Amino acid sequence: MSTIKHFLKDTLIYGLATVLPRVINFLLVKIHTDALPASSYADNTNFYIWAGLLAVILTYGMETSFFRFYNKESKKDAIVSTSFISITITTIVFVILAYSFSDFFINIFDFEENPLRLKLLIAILAIDTLSIVPFAYLRATQKSISYATIKLVNVFVIVIINLLCLKYIPIYLEQGVKLPEIIQNNYDLTPKVNYIFIANLVGSTISFLLLVPYLLKFKISFDLVLLKKMLNYGWPILIAGIAYVMNENLDKYLIGKMMDKEAMGIYSAVYKLAIFMNLYIMAFKLGAEPFFFNQSSKENAKEIYAQILKYFTIIGSFALLGIIVFIDILKHFINENYWSALAIVPIILLANLFLGIYHNLSVWYKLTDKTRFSMYFSLLAAVVTIVVNLVFIPIIGYMASAWATLLAYGSMVIASYFYGKKYYPVTYDIKKILNYIVISVVLSAISFLYFRDQILVSIVMMLLFGGYIFWNEQAQLKLMFKKINKK
Repeated sequence: MSTIKHFLKDTLIYGLATVLPRVINFLLVKIHTDALPASSYADNTNFYIWAGLLAVILTYGMETSFFRFYNKESKKDAIVSTSFISITITTIVFVILAYSFSDFFINIFDFEENPLRLKLLIAILAIDTLSIVPFAYLRATQKSISYATIKLVNVFVIVIINLLCLKYIPIYLEQGVKLPEIIQNNYDLTPKVNYIFIANLVGSTISFLLLVPYLLKFKISFDLVLLKKMLNYGWPILIAGIAYVMNENLDKYLIGKMMDKEAMGIYSAVYKLAIFMNLYIMAFKLGAEPFFFNQSSKENAKEIYAQILKYFTIIGSFALLGIIVFIDILKHFINENYWSALAIVPIILLANLFLGIYHNLSVWYKLTDKTRFSMYFSLLAAVVTIVVNLVFIPIIGYMASAWATLLAYGSMVIASYFYGKKYYPVTYDIKKILNYIVISVVLSAISFLYFRDQILVSIVMMLLFGGYIFWNEQAQLKLMFKKINKK
């Protein structure tokens, strides 16, 4: 129980570092959807689709490899230095190639109407990629406070620039307020959507500068043998990462191509309402990845992993219900012109819960160095995503994309669970896990279909589910509180 308590502490801090910035960024969606029509919001989505794909390629599984070898090898300096040098070299090559063949990339990325976007994309990717190793070092050494502080500084900068450029400056210009000449003469020369990317670039640059002191602590050394080991471990994670980005973003891209940019913008904006589940999963993953590796040598490691999955599912199921029963309050975080796609939210939330369960189950192939299975599972999900979208978007529109996401992540969970039983068996409490998921889904469906405007009924549903969880887990909760009281 003390081990789980330590894990929860780290997860809460990482949650602050990840969830709070992303919640604040989510709040910016209202600013973005007020300032931009759906077609321009689609340009923002398109930019980050390519950014996500290239970010995975540029890091080539090095982050997960770093955790694996940092806990396994004794030469800590060599691991940090070798990882950073490798990332730096490949990033420089990327920047040179991207600028040398800029016309090609502008055409591929659909940036013809706004070529400045390519330069912004290259700069953001380069700086964020160089930040991967120092951020991983902070997590591996449990410097969670430093990690959180830098992340919060980043989001503070991004928020300030977004508010200034997309809300207050346009208002002041409209009202005839005198602003500095450089702003008055240049503000309208670039499309509004570019200011979102400029804010990202400034925030990323400041974050990297704050990370530099940690890099200066290490002696510069390059271990080619170590690098080969890390690349061998990480390349399947690279393929899995590419497939994951496809699972997350291909739906939006295909909606833009098979329907129109307006539908893509509406779907993408409403998709953001699932961020509350996504944030929970991301915070969990940030704490879980180094934690799982640290616990692997303990005798009761498998028992700990089983408990964590159960509690993860309990919290996730409760969050699923909570978001859905209050969806008509949460929808006000986006402009009302985008509300026509609200029906995708429950499906996407459940899909994200399955993704979180998959991250729990993935411990087996990471600890047994069978990372190729992450590639297999992600490719399976990518095939599901592609087939379902291509077949059903012409029939049911963007609802097909929501169902494709759910089926993709569901297939990953099933495949990982059964292969995990073979290579690294953990006795998960499957009966309870399924029980919590099914009950939360049933209550959520009833609320969404029949009681959308009845807050009292929603609260009663939450209390009933909370009471059921307490009744089911009371023995474990009593044991936990007993140990806390003793301390």
